[in-house]
Amino acid sequence: MSLGKKGAMGRRVLLGGTGAAAITGFPNIAFTQPRQPIKVGMPTILSGRVAQLGISSRNAIQIEVDRFNAEGGLDGRPIELIVRDSRGTPAEAARLAREMISSDGCEFLIDGEPSSGGFAVHEVVRETGTVTLHINSETSSLTADPRQRFWNAFRVARQGIHDSIAGGAYAANIAKTRNLRRWMTVSPDYAYGRDTTAEFVEYLKHFYPEVQVTGETWPRLFQPDYTENITRLSQGRPQAIYSCLWAGDLVTFTEQASIFGLFAQSSVFAVNMADYTTLQQIRNLPRGVHSGNRYLKNFPNTPENLAFATEYNRRFNTFPTNWSWQAATGAKLLMTALRQVGGTDPRQVAAKLKGMVMDSPFGADGKVTMRAEDQTLVGYAIGWGVTLSQEPYIEGMAPIEWSTIFQHEAEWKRSKGWS
Repeated sequence: MSLGKKGAMGRRVLLGGTGAAAITGFPNIAFTQPRQPIKVGMPTILSGRVAQLGISSRNAIQIEVDRFNAEGGLDGRPIELIVRDSRGTPAEAARLAREMISSDGCEFLIDGEPSSGGFAVHEVVRETGTVTLHINSETSSLTADPRQRFWNAFRVARQGIHDSIAGGAYAANIAKTRNLRRWMTVSPDYAYGRDTTAEFVEYLKHFYPEVQVTGETWPRLFQPDYTENITRLSQGRPQAIYSCLWAGDLVTFTEQASIFGLFAQSSVFAVNMADYTTLQQIRNLPRGVHSGNRYLKNFPNTPENLAFATEYNRRFNTFPTNWSWQAATGAKLLMTALRQVGGTDPRQVAAKLKGMVMDSPFGADGKVTMRAEDQTLVGYAIGWGVTLSQEPYIEGMAPIEWSTIFQHEAEWKRSKGWS
């Protein structure tokens, strides 16, 4: 037998399987098959005016996925993240969720939709029993209303009632000091906008009963022109204005309202202003607008939060958003549950998530909790401050104690029969 034939036979033996490997003396490393990935689906918005919602959510999750996989995944099983664009259409969000579960074999969903699409995804997973973490829906009823709760759905996002209690207390203190009694509101015309505005007004009046809301205006989601809404506000001559417009809608409204001098006429309380996608996009950011925190690299002012912002900026050449910290937290909670279970059984994973307390850069005291009673995130840093025209964009951040939020939230739930 020639040397060439011997080499060919050796090659055939080597490819033959474990027995052949033992005969040739080679260890059985080359034949180890990669373990099946854990597929996680993510419907979200990746195009249009609020594309940054999905992009910044996906980016943050990818950081956590890469870290999880580099550490060996789940006993060698990596996570494969499947992300698709719903284009902001609830029906498409629902279709994508079904497709990811039935066709792509996704075992878990991280729902990156806002409330408009989040409720559509919610109904899909109610039927399928897929463990799902909603990371961007802030409408309070998603988890506060017992009729919306089921074992496999969790909210890993700030909640409207929490922001409203915190914002109402903060705004009432400012209003008392400056005698701001006449208010108007401008918020998006869908569940999040209407619910959160009603909750803010409720707590503003609770802490300062002299307030009167003399008018309101409801622009459509993703509306291109706010002239009619701004004219209504200007004609109403309020002393103060509240808004929960967000992202591109808030950028466009602010720029158009500045032309009309609205910010010089009234004190403005815009709960969603303090996020880099808004702060850095507005030309000539008006000074003195009151805002709740969304994401700021210096609130909480800790090394861990700054490290998160620095790593995100290094990889994506921009700073994180509110959606980013929520997405990162959701991914980390899911990965922690997977490792604690040692597998992907949905009932066991859901049981681990329920009541989980986790160290977090975004916690008011360095931790966040997936509250067991309603499967919603609590304990995240929450506060209000005032805009500057340049870095750091917000000054005077005043944290709100969670004991205050819990007290009023419990009363609010009882008033709705949701306790």
